Amino acid sequence: MSRSLLLALAFVAAPAWAAEPPTALVIHGGAGVIERSALSADEEKAVRADLDRALDAGNAVLAEGGSALDAVTASIRVLEESPWFNAGKGAVFNAVGGHELDAAIMEGHTRRAGAVAGVSTVRSPVLLARAVMERSPHVMLAGAGAEKFADDHADIERVAPQWFDTERRREQLQKARQREQAGQAALAVTYFGTVGAVALDRHGHIAAATSTGGMTNKRWGRIGDAPIIGSGTWADDGCGVSGTGWGEFYIRTAAAHDICARLAYRGDALATAADAVINADVPELGGDGGAIALDRQGNIAMPFNTSGMYRGWVKPDGSRGTAIFRDE
Repeated sequence: MSRSLLLALAFVAAPAWAAEPPTALVIHGGAGVIERSALSADEEKAVRADLDRALDAGNAVLAEGGSALDAVTASIRVLEESPWFNAGKGAVFNAVGGHELDAAIMEGHTRRAGAVAGVSTVRSPVLLARAVMERSPHVMLAGAGAEKFADDHADIERVAPQWFDTERRREQLQKARQREQAGQAALAVTYFGTVGAVALDRHGHIAAATSTGGMTNKRWGRIGDAPIIGSGTWADDGCGVSGTGWGEFYIRTAAAHDICARLAYRGDALATAADAVINADVPELGGDGGAIALDRQGNIAMPFNTSGMYRGWVKPDGSRGTAIFRDE
């Protein structure tokens, strides 16, 4: 074979050899009763803009060859700063008019994980969860202990508890109290929220993170699924999941882990596994909500069984989008 022919063949084959491994990112801002009539045009525009900002932040990390861990951290931090989502600045009020914030982060290929629960002065709970993972021998810290751990790390920004207050969330608390006083079931309309992100980087690594203010009008130091590894947050070397919904049922089904386990042990496709857990197992017990999931091929699943779920994605081919309602 001539040298020129060999060079020509090499040139044709080079793009396949040189193609960069796929990256992907999927985020959510919570599932729940989200009706078109409940959002004005301006409010919908603002929500989508913040979802896009979170996608931009995480995808910029991936585009530069950064880690999935850094990508989900970047996306979650944007969502925590938005008043539209139940995390950070937009966190709901508990029964005594305060805020108790939870977060978790997990790196799939190492199975490192960190989580915090019930913090009230940490501006970015996901950053504190990551600090627990990287700078402590533990996986989860809660309440006063988590706050003390934050005291020992100057780069963890602190705020007064009132910084998280928003009028919109205060109105939701008042409505929840009124329903409670009237003897109506409050749980079914007060538990939705949470933000999450799952990313796949150029090294084939997956990470997942979740952050939440929990349930409106919650009592007794209630902790939901978001900071519990395997329930609301999970990542391994083949799959990552962040959940959103009625946390008690995600805990009882180990929802996030179960989705990924179905890939690993049964060989299920991502969409099949996610649908089985979110749209069958959780509702069968009486719960509802949604999840985002991502596998190492860059496949994305976003099942939910509510009227809407704030969500956004960047696929391996670079296509991206945001959605809120079921018919999108």
